[in-house]
Amino acid sequence: MTLSRRRYLAALGGSAGVALAGCGGGDVNRTTYEAESVSAPEEVSDYVSASSNFDGTMVDLTGRDEVEVTVGVRGNGSYYAFGPPAITVSTGTTVTWRWTGRGNAHNVASQGGGPLNSSLTAEEGHTYDHTFEQSGVYLYKCNPHEFQGMKGAVVVE
Repeated sequence: MTLSRRRYLAALGGSAGVALAGCGGGDVNRTTYEAESVSAPEEVSDYVSASSNFDGTMVDLTGRDEVEVTVGVRGNGSYYAFGPPAITVSTGTTVTWRWTGRGNAHNVASQGGGPLNSSLTAEEGHTYDHTFEQSGVYLYKCNPHEFQGMKGAVVVE
C-alpha cells in the first residue's frame, strides 16, 4: 500500500508541476513578429545589453506602418523588460507600447531627453504611441526599473 501511495503522490506532484509550469509567466504577453533579426548597432548594444532579454539583435520591422512593443514582459528578474527590446522601423512608423499590467508601474522615457515621455502606470492594456518622423537611434528606458536593465531601442531608417 505504501508503494501505491508513493506512486500516487509522485504522479500528483508531477501533474501539479506541469500545471504550474504554464503559470510561471515565461514570455507573458510578449509581442512577437514574423520578421528577420538583424545585428544591433554598437550604440544600441552598448545601451540595451544590460537587459536580460536582449541577445544582440533587433527585430527588423521596416516597411510597416504600425508596430507594437510590450511593456512589462519577463526579464531582468521579474516583469522588468520591453518585448522586443530593440527594433528597427522606417520613418513614419507609429510604435505603440502596450502595458501587460505586470512588474509594477512602468513608463517609456527617452534616454538623455528626446521625444518619448509616457505616463507612469501599471494599468494592463494602457498604450502609448509615438510616430517616428526622423531617422536616428532612439534609446529609451523605464525610469523606475532602468537600474534593473529595463531599456529599449528603436532605430529609424
